[in-house]
Amino acid sequence: MKIAIVGPGAIGSTFAFQLSKAGHQVSVVARGARLAQISLDRAIVLESGERATVEVATELDATIEYDLVLVTALAPQVAAILPSLTRSRAHKVMFMFNTFEVIDPLREAVGAERFAFGFPAGVFTLIKAGRIAPRIRRGTTVGDAASATLFTAAGIPSVLEDDMQSWLRTHAAMVMPLMSIGVRSFARGKGISWQEAGGHADAFEAGMRIVRALGNDLRPASIAQLARFPRVVVTGLLWALSRTRMIRELGELGAAEPRMLADMMNAAAPELAGPIRAVRP
Repeated sequence: MKIAIVGPGAIGSTFAFQLSKAGHQVSVVARGARLAQISLDRAIVLESGERATVEVATELDATIEYDLVLVTALAPQVAAILPSLTRSRAHKVMFMFNTFEVIDPLREAVGAERFAFGFPAGVFTLIKAGRIAPRIRRGTTVGDAASATLFTAAGIPSVLEDDMQSWLRTHAAMVMPLMSIGVRSFARGKGISWQEAGGHADAFEAGMRIVRALGNDLRPASIAQLARFPRVVVTGLLWALSRTRMIRELGELGAAEPRMLADMMNAAAPELAGPIRAVRP
């Protein structure tokens, strides 16, 4: 397949590496330091030195009939590239980033027949000195079966979800408190207090309340079940997680994304978002 990846940061680079290794023709659209690095390497390179060849460009060529354009830029960056995606002759455009906002405008912009959304929930990657260090588990979630098959065959185990809007909002409401905890734990080099864990449990509960208030289901079922746990249980889970390497590494990614998600939830339902504002990093 002919695939373009717009935004080859940590996640986009992981997909580019895996898809190229699987035999697909992969182009990446990059800018800044990442553009310079990939242009020099003409490849995505792992920390181990293993390479996967890719083409590199500064903008999406709208005349090429890509089988798939995968957009892994951050949510605030999408508006700037949406016109080129709209003009593109790509057969499918899949957006893949954290958001709490309504995704219908993206569907309308690229056309319902081409639109798809996904999220790399099973992929965690850091970029160090231009090289990537990915850890890939099951959990990447996508809204169409063909993409689930494509990614799974490339070594990124993926599952199908028929309501990505509900899934994205539930995920955002869950991950924002976790990322906030990670920012604090990474900065301190230790876990948060029990009182802080309780505040983040309140933020988690508020996020789930906002999701339901907007008319969305809680998805997947495991998160819906967690939302039914007593506050003290959620507090204990968050307190314990704040002491794990996983959460500290999440915090290493910085505060920009949890702040963005907190602001999105606050904009959607400010009357319910007080606990979220209280833990915004």
